[in-house]
Amino acid sequence: MIAKLDHYDLKLLSELQKDGRLSNYDLAERIALSPSQCSRRRSRLEAEGIIEGYKAIVNRTKVGLDLLVVVSVTLSAQNQDGARRFGTLINDLPEVIEAFALTGDMDYYLKVAVASLSDLSRFINDVLLPHESVQKVRTSIVLDVLKRDHGLMLPRP
Repeated sequence: MIAKLDHYDLKLLSELQKDGRLSNYDLAERIALSPSQCSRRRSRLEAEGIIEGYKAIVNRTKVGLDLLVVVSVTLSAQNQDGARRFGTLINDLPEVIEAFALTGDMDYYLKVAVASLSDLSRFINDVLLPHESVQKVRTSIVLDVLKRDHGLMLPRP
């Protein structure tokens, strides 16, 4: 079900996507509402699950994760059990930043961050390939990030 969002809700969401640490006072100044109205709206958007949470964006290279890799995975069997087992595997792997189930040639794309080529080799050869649900793995090392996720394109208020 699509949530009914008014002009102020959309402005509030847009501002929080830019900076989730905004106080209700600062948010009120940016969207022309009172701090108490911003607080009520923010609380409602959180309660309805429209705002799923808040997090810090950590610079991966400054914490030693210099290698960003896109990993394509093909499962050995196209069935629900194999997909479930693979999902369980990747959800327990801290190297996996994001994972997508796909249509097309590959079953999954994983976005993986590791410190080095040896860490990547260990991840592929000791973790992914031996898993019973995995048939084929292909890797592509990211040379440069052209755009990072900075929020959803919301309808214009």
